[in-house]
Amino acid sequence: MAPGTAFAVNGPIGDYGRGLTASVMITCIVAASGGLIYGYDIGISGGVTTMVPFLKKFFPTILVKVADAKTSLYCRYNSQTLTAFTSSLYIAGLASSLIASRLTATFGRRNIMLLGGCLFLAGGAINGGAENIFMLILGRILLGFGVGFSNQATPVYLSEMAPPKWRGALSNSFGFFIGLGIVAANCVNYGATRLSWGWRLSLGLAGLPAIIMTLGALLISDTPSSLVERGKLEQAKQSLIKVRGIGTDIEPELSDLIRSSEIAKAVNQEPFATILERQYRPHLVMAIAMPFFQQTTGIKIFAFYAPILFQSVGFGHDSAFLAAIVVGLVEMGSILASSTVVDRFGRRFLFLVGGILMFICQVCLYIYIFMRIPVLNAVEVVDNGGFGGADIGERPRTPFDLVVMDGSAIAGEVEEAAEDWVSVACVLAAIMGVSDTNHISKDYGILVLILMCLYVVGFGCSWGTLTWLIPSEIFPMKIRTTGQSISIAINFATTSVLSQTFLTMLCHFKFATFLFYAGWIFVMTIFIMFFLPETKGIPLNSMYVVWEGHWYWGRFVKAQSSSVIP
Repeated sequence: MAPGTAFAVNGPIGDYGRGLTASVMITCIVAASGGLIYGYDIGISGGVTTMVPFLKKFFPTILVKVADAKTSLYCRYNSQTLTAFTSSLYIAGLASSLIASRLTATFGRRNIMLLGGCLFLAGGAINGGAENIFMLILGRILLGFGVGFSNQATPVYLSEMAPPKWRGALSNSFGFFIGLGIVAANCVNYGATRLSWGWRLSLGLAGLPAIIMTLGALLISDTPSSLVERGKLEQAKQSLIKVRGIGTDIEPELSDLIRSSEIAKAVNQEPFATILERQYRPHLVMAIAMPFFQQTTGIKIFAFYAPILFQSVGFGHDSAFLAAIVVGLVEMGSILASSTVVDRFGRRFLFLVGGILMFICQVCLYIYIFMRIPVLNAVEVVDNGGFGGADIGERPRTPFDLVVMDGSAIAGEVEEAAEDWVSVACVLAAIMGVSDTNHISKDYGILVLILMCLYVVGFGCSWGTLTWLIPSEIFPMKIRTTGQSISIAINFATTSVLSQTFLTMLCHFKFATFLFYAGWIFVMTIFIMFFLPETKGIPLNSMYVVWEGHWYWGRFVKAQSSSVIP
C-alpha cells in the first residue's frame, strides 16, 4: 500500500494525478517544524511565571499578593505588568502578520519563514539574558514578530505544496509541531524549576526550535505557486518536478498556476480591497471566524498555565508539570489520529466530533461538581501540595510552594490558569465559592486531569489543527497571503484581548467569568454545521466549486461559476 492511501480520497476537477512522494512529505514536515517556535512559547510562558526567582526579579508585587492572606485568590495575579509580558508577543504578532501578507507575496513563503526564525532566535537570546522589564518586553516583541511571520507563511506553504488528496494530513503537521513545542517547553520547565537561574534557561532555549526551523527552511525550496507568482517559471517547474516526482506530467498544473497568476495580476487591485468584495465574503468570514472561535475555546490559555492549573486542583508542583506533559502528549496523539482521517472523512466531520466531545466533557464535569458543592463547603486541607507536593523543609521553587508549605490555600494562581473551560469554572465554584477559601480534594484533581485529557482530544482533532488548515486552503491565489494574514491577525488580536481583560474580569466576577466562555463551543459547532463547506480533496485553484454549491454562500459567488477564480 502506498504511503497515505489509507486516508486518501479522489479529488474532483483539476486533480492532475499527483501522488504522495517522499520529497513532498519531507518538504512539508521540514516546513511544518515552524510550529515548534509557536508551541514552545505557548508552553514556556506559564512555567516561567510560576518560578519564584523570575517573579522576584521582575514582578515582586505578585509574591507580596500571594503571601497576603487578605488578598482574594481571584485577584492575586491581577497585574497589568505581568499581563503585558504575555500579551506583548501577540500584539507584535498581530502587526507582523499584517505586514507579512505583502512580504510573503513579494519575497516568497520560504524566505519569510527564514525571517521569522531569525527574529525568534534574537528574541529568545534577549529574554534569556534579560536584566530588566524593558529587555523582557523587547525580547517578547521580537518573539512576536518571529511567530507572526512564521504563522503567516508556513500554513500557506503547506497547503500550496501538498497534493490535494493529502493536503489535510500534511497541513496538520503544523499543528503537531505546535503541540510538540508545548510538550518540549513543559519538559524544560520541569527541569528548570530546580535551578535558581532556571527561568533564563527556559526563556533562552527558545533559540533551539528557532535554529531547527531556520536550518530546515534553508533546505527546502519555495512553493511552485509562489515562484510562479514572482515570475520565476523555471524554478517553479523544477520545484514541481521535485515534489510531484520525476516522470510526472507537471505541465497541466504549471499551466493552471500560470493562468491563475496572470488573472490575479490583471486585476491590479490592492489585495486588502479585493478581499472585501462581495464574491469573497464567505472567504473573509471564515478567515475571521475560524481563529476567533479557536481562541474562545480558551485552550491556549490552558497551555500557557497548565502547570499552575494542575497545582490549583490538587496536584503538587512536580506532578503538576508531569500532568501538563501528559495532556500535551494526549493532544499530539489526537492530532496524529486526526491526520489519518481528515482527508477521508473530511474537515466538517472532525469539527463536529471534536465539538461534541468538548461539550460533553464540560457538561459531565458541571453536573458532577454541582452535585458535590454541599460536600465541598467544608474546607479540605491539601497536605504538602497534594500529589507529589513540596516536601517539608524543601526550598520553595514556585509561589505555590511558598503557600503550600505553610498549609495555606494552593489555588492562588488559578486565575491565570483556568481561563479555558466551563469545567474549570465549575471546579472553582465548588472549590472557593464566593468566599475564595475552599480547597479541592485529590480525587477531584484526578477527575479534572481525565476530563482535560478528553477535552484536549476533542480540541486536538478539530480546532487545534484545522484552524490553521481552512484559511490557508480556501483563498484564491491573488488574495491567499492576504487572507492568511487576516486570519493570523485575528488569532493574535483575540488572544491579546482575552489575556489583557481576563484577570480583571476574574477579579471582579470570580468564577462567573468562565461561564462567558462556556457557550462558545456550542456556538462554533453550530456554525461549522451550517456554514463551513467540505474542502477535502479539492485543488486550491478549484476551491470556488465548494462555495458555489453551498446553500448560503452560493448567493455570493454564483456569478463566478462560468470562470475559474484565480
